Amino acid sequence: MTTFLLVRHGETDAVGKSIMGWKPGWHLNAKGRAEVKALAERLRGLPVRAVYTSPLERAVETAVEIARPHAIEPQPVQKLGEFHAGEWEGKILAELDGRDDWRRFNQFRSGTRAPGGETMLETQMRMIRQLEGLWTRHRDETAVIVSHGDPLRAVVAYYLGIPLDLMLRFEILTASVSVLQLADWGARILCVSNKSEIPLEVY
Repeated sequence: MTTFLLVRHGETDAVGKSIMGWKPGWHLNAKGRAEVKALAERLRGLPVRAVYTSPLERAVETAVEIARPHAIEPQPVQKLGEFHAGEWEGKILAELDGRDDWRRFNQFRSGTRAPGGETMLETQMRMIRQLEGLWTRHRDETAVIVSHGDPLRAVVAYYLGIPLDLMLRFEILTASVSVLQLADWGARILCVSNKSEIPLEVY
Protein backbone atom coordinates (compact mmCIF):
# COMPACT_ATOMS: atom_id res chain seq x y z
CA MET A 1 0.00 0.00 0.00
CA THR A 2 1.30 3.44 -0.96
CA THR A 3 0.43 6.51 1.12
CA PHE A 4 0.28 9.90 -0.56
CA LEU A 5 0.24 13.02 1.59
CA LEU A 6 -1.56 15.52 -0.64
CA VAL A 7 -0.44 19.00 0.45
CA ARG A 8 -1.73 22.36 -0.69
CA HIS A 9 0.93 25.09 -0.71
CA GLY A 10 0.97 27.72 2.02
CA GLU A 11 -0.82 31.04 1.83
CA THR A 12 0.09 33.81 -0.61
CA ASP A 13 -1.28 37.33 -0.86
CA ALA A 14 -3.58 36.22 -3.70
CA VAL A 15 -5.32 33.32 -1.93
CA GLY A 16 -9.06 33.97 -1.79
CA LYS A 17 -8.67 37.22 -3.77
CA SER A 18 -7.52 36.44 -7.30
CA ILE A 19 -6.66 33.65 -9.74
CA MET A 20 -2.88 33.16 -9.66
CA GLY A 21 -2.84 30.30 -12.14
CA TRP A 22 0.55 29.76 -13.75
CA LYS A 23 1.69 33.39 -13.54
CA PRO A 24 5.18 33.51 -11.99
CA GLY A 25 6.17 35.58 -9.00
CA TRP A 26 3.65 34.44 -6.40
CA HIS A 27 5.55 33.47 -3.25
CA LEU A 28 4.44 32.45 0.23
CA ASN A 29 3.62 35.40 2.45
CA ALA A 30 4.53 35.62 6.15
CA LYS A 31 1.50 33.61 7.22
CA GLY A 32 2.18 31.04 4.50
CA ARG A 33 5.79 30.58 5.59
CA ALA A 34 4.69 30.12 9.20
CA GLU A 35 2.00 27.58 8.39
CA VAL A 36 4.38 25.62 6.13
CA LYS A 37 6.98 25.47 8.91
CA ALA A 38 4.32 24.12 11.24
CA LEU A 39 3.27 21.58 8.60
CA ALA A 40 6.85 20.42 8.08
CA GLU A 41 7.15 19.85 11.80
CA ARG A 42 3.95 17.76 11.83
CA LEU A 43 5.28 15.60 8.99
CA ARG A 44 8.80 15.29 10.42
CA GLY A 45 8.15 11.94 12.11
CA LEU A 46 6.45 10.29 9.14
CA PRO A 47 8.35 7.88 6.86
CA VAL A 48 8.46 10.20 3.83
CA ARG A 49 10.56 8.75 1.00
CA ALA A 50 9.94 11.35 -1.72
CA VAL A 51 8.47 14.81 -2.25
CA TYR A 52 6.98 15.76 -5.61
CA THR A 53 5.80 19.28 -6.32
CA SER A 54 4.12 21.58 -8.78
CA PRO A 55 6.88 23.70 -10.38
CA LEU A 56 5.26 27.00 -9.31
CA GLU A 57 7.15 29.03 -6.71
CA ARG A 58 4.59 28.82 -3.91
CA ALA A 59 4.47 25.04 -4.19
CA VAL A 60 8.25 24.60 -4.45
CA GLU A 61 8.78 26.77 -1.37
CA THR A 62 6.32 24.58 0.51
CA ALA A 63 7.95 21.37 -0.75
CA VAL A 64 11.45 22.49 0.21
CA GLU A 65 10.35 23.12 3.80
CA ILE A 66 8.64 19.72 4.03
CA ALA A 67 11.55 17.84 2.46
CA ARG A 68 14.31 19.40 4.58
CA PRO A 69 13.83 17.30 7.76
CA HIS A 70 13.88 14.14 5.63
CA ALA A 71 17.11 15.13 3.83
CA ILE A 72 15.55 14.67 0.40
CA GLU A 73 15.30 16.94 -2.64
CA PRO A 74 11.82 17.88 -3.90
CA GLN A 75 11.18 16.88 -7.50
CA PRO A 76 9.19 19.39 -9.61
CA VAL A 77 6.60 17.79 -11.89
CA GLN A 78 4.83 19.90 -14.50
CA LYS A 79 1.64 17.84 -14.44
CA LEU A 80 1.15 18.48 -10.73
CA GLY A 81 0.75 22.18 -11.46
CA GLU A 82 -2.19 24.50 -11.05
CA PHE A 83 -5.38 24.43 -13.12
CA HIS A 84 -4.72 26.28 -16.39
CA ALA A 85 -7.19 29.17 -16.10
CA GLY A 86 -6.42 30.83 -19.44
CA GLU A 87 -7.93 34.32 -19.70
CA TRP A 88 -8.96 34.24 -16.05
CA GLU A 89 -5.36 34.17 -14.77
CA GLY A 90 -4.38 37.28 -12.88
CA LYS A 91 -7.95 38.51 -12.48
CA ILE A 92 -9.49 39.26 -9.09
CA LEU A 93 -12.44 37.11 -8.04
CA ALA A 94 -14.77 40.10 -7.69
CA GLU A 95 -14.19 40.88 -11.37
CA LEU A 96 -14.75 37.27 -12.44
CA ASP A 97 -18.04 37.10 -10.54
CA GLY A 98 -19.59 39.31 -13.20
CA ARG A 99 -18.62 37.02 -16.10
CA ASP A 100 -21.04 34.46 -17.50
CA ASP A 101 -18.25 32.01 -18.38
CA TRP A 102 -16.98 32.07 -14.78
CA ARG A 103 -20.47 31.44 -13.41
CA ARG A 104 -20.95 28.53 -15.84
CA PHE A 105 -17.61 27.08 -14.78
CA ASN A 106 -18.59 27.07 -11.11
CA GLN A 107 -21.99 25.56 -11.88
CA PHE A 108 -20.78 22.96 -14.40
CA ARG A 109 -17.13 22.18 -13.63
CA SER A 110 -17.14 18.90 -15.52
CA GLY A 111 -18.02 20.44 -18.88
CA THR A 112 -16.91 24.09 -18.92
CA ARG A 113 -13.51 25.05 -20.33
CA ALA A 114 -11.68 28.08 -19.03
CA PRO A 115 -11.25 30.41 -22.04
CA GLY A 116 -7.82 29.56 -23.39
CA GLY A 117 -7.28 27.03 -20.58
CA GLU A 118 -8.30 23.60 -19.32
CA THR A 119 -11.46 21.86 -18.30
CA MET A 120 -11.46 20.61 -14.74
CA LEU A 121 -11.75 17.08 -16.12
CA GLU A 122 -8.42 17.56 -17.94
CA THR A 123 -6.84 18.78 -14.73
CA GLN A 124 -8.23 15.80 -12.84
CA MET A 125 -7.01 13.27 -15.39
CA ARG A 126 -3.44 14.62 -15.55
CA MET A 127 -3.26 14.57 -11.76
CA ILE A 128 -4.63 11.02 -11.53
CA ARG A 129 -2.31 9.71 -14.24
CA GLN A 130 0.64 11.21 -12.38
CA LEU A 131 -0.40 9.68 -9.07
CA GLU A 132 -1.00 6.27 -10.63
CA GLY A 133 2.50 6.40 -12.11
CA LEU A 134 4.04 7.38 -8.77
CA TRP A 135 2.12 4.55 -7.09
CA THR A 136 4.04 2.00 -9.16
CA ARG A 137 7.32 3.74 -8.27
CA HIS A 138 6.62 3.93 -4.52
CA ARG A 139 5.00 0.65 -3.60
CA ASP A 140 4.60 0.38 0.19
CA GLU A 141 6.17 3.80 0.71
CA THR A 142 5.00 7.29 1.70
CA ALA A 143 5.35 10.24 -0.66
CA VAL A 144 4.33 13.89 -0.43
CA ILE A 145 2.56 15.60 -3.34
CA VAL A 146 2.54 19.42 -3.17
CA SER A 147 0.01 21.07 -5.46
CA HIS A 148 -2.86 23.56 -5.49
CA GLY A 149 -6.43 23.80 -4.24
CA ASP A 150 -8.46 22.84 -7.30
CA PRO A 151 -6.16 20.08 -8.61
CA LEU A 152 -6.10 18.48 -5.15
CA ARG A 153 -9.87 18.85 -4.80
CA ALA A 154 -10.22 17.08 -8.15
CA VAL A 155 -8.03 14.20 -6.90
CA VAL A 156 -9.99 13.79 -3.68
CA ALA A 157 -13.27 13.95 -5.61
CA TYR A 158 -12.08 11.22 -7.99
CA TYR A 159 -11.15 8.75 -5.28
CA LEU A 160 -14.27 9.49 -3.23
CA GLY A 161 -16.53 9.15 -6.28
CA ILE A 162 -17.76 12.75 -6.05
CA PRO A 163 -18.78 14.40 -9.36
CA LEU A 164 -16.62 17.35 -10.36
CA ASP A 165 -19.73 19.51 -10.41
CA LEU A 166 -19.97 19.03 -6.62
CA MET A 167 -16.29 19.52 -5.78
CA LEU A 168 -16.88 22.98 -4.33
CA ARG A 169 -18.79 21.38 -1.46
CA PHE A 170 -15.51 20.71 0.34
CA GLU A 171 -12.41 22.85 0.82
CA ILE A 172 -8.70 22.19 0.63
CA LEU A 173 -7.08 24.71 2.97
CA THR A 174 -3.61 26.15 2.52
CA ALA A 175 -0.85 24.04 4.12
CA SER A 176 -3.32 21.23 4.74
CA VAL A 177 -2.85 17.49 4.20
CA SER A 178 -5.27 15.03 2.63
CA VAL A 179 -4.15 11.41 2.99
CA LEU A 180 -4.71 9.03 0.08
CA GLN A 181 -3.74 5.36 0.14
CA LEU A 182 -3.52 3.26 -3.04
CA ALA A 183 -3.25 -0.51 -3.13
CA ASP A 184 -4.08 -3.38 -5.47
CA TRP A 185 -7.47 -3.66 -3.76
CA GLY A 186 -8.33 -0.03 -4.51
CA ALA A 187 -8.07 3.37 -2.83
CA ARG A 188 -9.13 5.09 0.35
CA ILE A 189 -9.04 8.63 1.70
CA LEU A 190 -8.09 8.77 5.38
CA CYS A 191 -8.58 12.52 5.90
CA VAL A 192 -9.25 15.68 3.92
CA SER A 193 -7.74 19.13 4.50
CA ASN A 194 -6.16 18.10 7.80
CA LYS A 195 -4.34 20.85 9.71
CA SER A 196 -3.73 18.96 12.95
CA GLU A 197 -1.63 15.95 13.88
CA ILE A 198 -1.66 13.03 11.45
CA PRO A 199 -1.63 9.86 13.59
CA LEU A 200 1.17 7.46 12.77
CA GLU A 201 -1.11 4.46 13.20
CA VAL A 202 -2.85 5.26 9.92
CA TYR A 203 0.15 3.73 8.22
